[in-house]
Parts: sequence; structure tokens; C-alpha cells
Amino acid sequence: MPEPVIPPGVRTLGVLPRTPAPPPTDDTFARKPAWLKVKASQGPNYRELKGLVRDEQLNTVCEQAGCPNIYECWEAREATFLIGGDHCTRACPFCQIHSGKPEGYDTDEPRRVAHAIGRMGLAFAVITGVARDDLEDGGAWLFAESVRQVRALLPTCGVEVLIPDFRGKPEALRQVTEVEPDVLGHNVETVPRLYKRIRPGFTYAGSLELLARSRAWLPQGCATKSNLILGMGEERDEVLQTMADLRSVGVELLTITQYLQPTRSHLNLQRFVPPEEFAELKAHAEGLGFAHVESGALVRSSYHAGEMHKAAVRKQRGRLPAWAAADA
Repeated sequence: MPEPVIPPGVRTLGVLPRTPAPPPTDDTFARKPAWLKVKASQGPNYRELKGLVRDEQLNTVCEQAGCPNIYECWEAREATFLIGGDHCTRACPFCQIHSGKPEGYDTDEPRRVAHAIGRMGLAFAVITGVARDDLEDGGAWLFAESVRQVRALLPTCGVEVLIPDFRGKPEALRQVTEVEPDVLGHNVETVPRLYKRIRPGFTYAGSLELLARSRAWLPQGCATKSNLILGMGEERDEVLQTMADLRSVGVELLTITQYLQPTRSHLNLQRFVPPEEFAELKAHAEGLGFAHVESGALVRSSYHAGEMHKAAVRKQRGRLPAWAAADA
């Protein structure tokens, strides 16, 4: 099979201008609009899952990234596990996960994640991880082993992995595609003009290449997925072009989200995107041929992940994916 290539016309970072840090705007420190307000509700499932995560000494992106949907998702017994530790070797200025030197390499973590998923009774699990540039494979083995452990313990459970770029190493990505996760996600997050400021250590062309390789190496029925965050200084035409680039490398699932500035030391929020704009972008993305799109201020890349995969497979193949059929 020939190596996938970056689509014609995509500019690599070598020819993109360096973008300065955006200054504050009127929205940067303004009160959140009504559509972004979430009521905290700590029901019995939420409390049970919080205790389970602590018992297994695991991390979740729900907590580490300050996800606004944590109460809804945990009460619905949905969670996204964060592997590789709680410190990332990259330093994206919008991200709430701690940046720094990771402490150790926990090879037992995949087993504990699988057992936690079993205790939670999940039909579909999402596993993401920090960038581990200190490791030769960038942490690829941890992702692959997590999928193997889940499948060994829970053969009918669907699995989505959200991976970093492994420094562009094809052999590292191969470790993950060979275990055939139901969904392989890699987030571009923003438009190419903003990459040097917002995604230091990543490249736009490199992310597209990873997604192209993933689609080429995964069997049909496994989906590729990405995410775009709005409100960081992007222009509408740039967003539309980025969506077109993602489709050109075969991405099937797309989430479009609102940036929420975690603290004053993080990247300055540029604007709150109104609900009607999210609706327009969803319609445009569907017109480009994405199998399923979630677009909204409170959407996050793993929000309703199982439902996204289910809807995509039903649309593409006229039936439920195997994990969903087993749970029906």
C-alpha cells in the first residue's frame, strides 16, 4: 500500500508566518454567556466514579482538563481515561493539563484502566494520553496495550483512542493501528496559521499525515476523528479550509468546540462563539461528507463518543457497530 501524502495545497509550517500571542479582548475576562453555564450536579454515579478512579490510581481527562461536562458524563457512567501520567512534555498554552517532565512509566496502567472500565460497566470507552516525548515510541505501547487489555477483559466493549503525534514516527503509529481501535482520534485543534503559537511541538502537516496514515492502515469499520477549538483567534475561512483538509485525508468524525480559558496565565480567549455559528459549521461539515459531526460550545472531543461512532457506522454501513450490537 503506498504511503499516504499530505493533500496538495496544504502549507507546512516552514512557510507559515509566526503568530504572536493574542492580546485580551472584551470577551477574555467577561462573564460566560448563558449557553455556557453548567449546573454542577454530583449524583450517586458521579460520586461512585470519582471513588473508583481514586481507588485504581488513574487519571481522567475529565478532571485534568477541567471538562465542563464531567457531571453529566460521569452521572451517565461515561469517562475518558488519561494514560501516561498527569504531566505532558508539550506546553500548549490553551491546555489545562500540567506541562513538565513525566514521573516514571507505569506499564501496569493499561491493566488498571481495563479493570476500571469493567467495574464501570461501559459499552464504549475512550482512552487518551499526554505526549511522552521522553519515550522512544512517544507512549504508543501504552495506547496499544490499553486496547489489548480492554479487549481481553471486555471483548464486546468499543474502544476509542485519542493519540498525540508520536513525533511523526510511523512505527509508533503502527503499534496503535495494528490493534484496530474502533475510533482513532488525533486533534488538529486549530488552523495552520496559529499552530506555532497554539500547538508548539506539533505541526499541522504532521497531524494531517498521521490522520492520513491512520485511515490508510485501519480497516473499514474503524473510524478516524479530529477536533477543532474555536475562540482562539481563527478566521471563519480558515476553519472551513481546515475542515476540508481533514476530509481530504479521510477523517470521518469531527467535533467542533469552544475554547474556555482555564486561568489568566493561559492563552487569551478571543471570543465566545454563538450557538447559531456552531450550527452553521455543523451543516457545512456534514456537506463536506463527514459521517458524524458534533458542534457546540460545550462539546468536547470525547463527548458522546460512543454515540458518534454508532451513528457513523449506521450511516455508512446501515447497521450498528459490533460493540453496540452486543450491547443492544
